[in-house]
Amino acid sequence: MRIAVVGGTGLIGSAIVAHLFSRGHSVVSMSRSDHSGPGAHRVDISEAKLPAYWLPHLDGIEAVVNCAGVLQDSPGDSTSMVHHHGIANLFAACEQLQIRRVIHFSAIGVDRETPSDFSRSKLAGDKALMERDLDWVILRPSVVIGRAAYGASALMRGLAALPAIPVMPNTGQLQIVLLEDVVRTVEHFLDPAAPARQIIELVGPHRYSFSAVVALFRRWCRWPPARELHLPRFASSLMYKFGDMVSYLGWRPPVRRTAEREIGRGAVGNLEDMQRLGLHPKSLPEFFASEPASVQERWFAGMYLVKPAIFVVLSLFWLSTAFVSLGPGWGYGMGLMGEGGVEGTAAAVTIIAGALADLVIGIAIAYRPTSRYGLYAAIAISFTYAIIGTILVPRLWADPLGPMLKIWPIIVLHFAALAVLEDR
Repeated sequence: MRIAVVGGTGLIGSAIVAHLFSRGHSVVSMSRSDHSGPGAHRVDISEAKLPAYWLPHLDGIEAVVNCAGVLQDSPGDSTSMVHHHGIANLFAACEQLQIRRVIHFSAIGVDRETPSDFSRSKLAGDKALMERDLDWVILRPSVVIGRAAYGASALMRGLAALPAIPVMPNTGQLQIVLLEDVVRTVEHFLDPAAPARQIIELVGPHRYSFSAVVALFRRWCRWPPARELHLPRFASSLMYKFGDMVSYLGWRPPVRRTAEREIGRGAVGNLEDMQRLGLHPKSLPEFFASEPASVQERWFAGMYLVKPAIFVVLSLFWLSTAFVSLGPGWGYGMGLMGEGGVEGTAAAVTIIAGALADLVIGIAIAYRPTSRYGLYAAIAISFTYAIIGTILVPRLWADPLGPMLKIWPIIVLHFAALAVLEDR
């Protein structure tokens, strides 16, 4: 069967693509990520304003699995387009091309409560599909956890690495569903003989508090139990607001105002939906027992919350360097230039040019779409400064607190930032 997976590079989508390939299907992975894997199509749902947008991508397709989703509106992300209007045009294109089988991922609880644009747009997308003359299936998963990590599951791992488990106020219960059970459900409904026009809640057999899930991750990583730290409401509110601010720079932190609203509702549902299909989901402890944590899981957990700190430090480092060069450090810089034989206008222009370059690098590192380029530029200019400094003022190497020795830890930190830049 030739199957299109929309959102094929996400946590759920990539697992589905890999599984279907292993089963001998011809899979077309559709994502806005610029990748060149076999059968990959680059699509941007925000541009899908008419059904015609989808037609060339659906040529020869027999079934569609839609896994696309975003947490909340931000530059480049539109919940309205990704969850409703753009996807409604996908459903219209499927109907036009007579692609009968459409499996669509929604979110658990949207039929009961819609506290955010995320859940409201998800419900609107569900309704748009149900209005079509298609053999549709709507899957509403709880929090999904697998070997891979992204979003909430990545955050849980990061919190598990802390010496104390932070407990956010007003968090609902979670009925964790395993990624492998989600994939098995999709495979079940891709069978042409499988029932259609179904809404299935994908949940695990047990309910947990958020902190209990984090504690299970900690045990999985073979770390000793940690005490709980109950955060006051103002502290958690500041975290969510900071996440919103960071999202405007193109990053996608899992802690944002939408998460605050959705997590208060919780993520629990009806296990009977899966059981009547003959699917018996495993519990989270069973998964952990069958998939022992290796060193990469412990490294990821330990680095998860260090990563944003690295990017904040590097961005502020370059911005502060620029302002110091043009302010308090102006005289010091001119003195060094003079010592190296560069004086007057030439020295001033050199310092100003360097400060402007530092400013651009700091902004580039902070802005996610340009962060990689900013890091490469920072490494290049750091080596350039080292070479020029060695030529002009070689005595700086003898100063244990001078700039020539301090620059090397900063360079190493840039390479560390490049190593952890990608989210998935």
